[in-house]
Amino acid sequence: MRDLLGQVLDLLPDEPVALARIVDRTGAGPRDTGAAMAITTDGRVIGSLSGGCVESAVVTTAGQVLLDGHASTERFAADEEFTVGLPCGGEIEVFVERLDHTDLPLLRDLHTALTAHQPVAYATTLESTPDRKILHPGGIESWRDLDQDAAALLTAGHSGLIGAQDCTPAAATRPRTFVQVFRAPARMILAGADDYTRALTVAATQLGYHVTVVDARETFTTPARFPAADEVVVDWPHRYLTAENEAGRIDTRTVICVLTHDPKFDIPTLTTALDLPAIAFLGALGSRRSHADRTQRLRELGLTDTEISRIRSPLGLDLAAHTPEETAISILAQILADRAGATALPLTALDGPIHHRS
Repeated sequence: MRDLLGQVLDLLPDEPVALARIVDRTGAGPRDTGAAMAITTDGRVIGSLSGGCVESAVVTTAGQVLLDGHASTERFAADEEFTVGLPCGGEIEVFVERLDHTDLPLLRDLHTALTAHQPVAYATTLESTPDRKILHPGGIESWRDLDQDAAALLTAGHSGLIGAQDCTPAAATRPRTFVQVFRAPARMILAGADDYTRALTVAATQLGYHVTVVDARETFTTPARFPAADEVVVDWPHRYLTAENEAGRIDTRTVICVLTHDPKFDIPTLTTALDLPAIAFLGALGSRRSHADRTQRLRELGLTDTEISRIRSPLGLDLAAHTPEETAISILAQILADRAGATALPLTALDGPIHHRS
């Protein structure tokens, strides 16, 4: 929904739009819970739910929703002969609702929070006439008795259904509600201002990372050289990491890649990064010879082999990459595999579902 919200906001002043979202998923599936598709009154489709498996059926439903204004819920299971379904074997529940100009204030509030990289949740009751609410951390107003459940999802950073398994006497007054949680984007901090950094900045931004480029060389470290970066900082990378950590802006989702090839930058940055409480990934670009030299220098500073082994270097998967753009793909492939605990092997070499459970 994050990707298509801007286009929906552009359309709503002039025409209603049907919004279809995956609100529940079991088993394998090409898209996660929260994946969204918008359908205009003339049948134009924005986004996707399954890569083509169920879209045609959803478009038909959307046409009726746009016509009568009543939201609809549909389930799609494993594909069977003459039915619409998911050939990958999973099952999804899709909620289709009508949005119009009266929903603009709420959706603009959501868009503002997402643009500012703030964590936020968008809660929708799965009823014929949905009730909707924007939930901000620490500012959740009274909304029936779903506050605690919604707050728990927002704090955990996970989307989900609430009110669905309630066995309390109040269950009859608690509608099933989909709480779509949008976390602040994970950070990627790139130490070094060179062509490899520029290529990695472009690719990582497309994956949703909030990318910072940091280098002490003012001549090379300019926004003009790194237009895709969210931040371009002129500073010594190790000093920048220390300040960001003290400010609480580095967490367990933060990725740090050292791309400088220069010991006077590499060693202080890696030493500082290894001393951080917890980060998602630490990598250093360079040849095996370069990494052997780094390892020796780090040992001389008192770091143990266990600590040094946390550095992914040489950085990237074996894709025979040569250009900065190819190298960026190699690096990101390793980061994604590491994040998911995946093998990074060809899918043809593996058994079982090709879609990891989220």
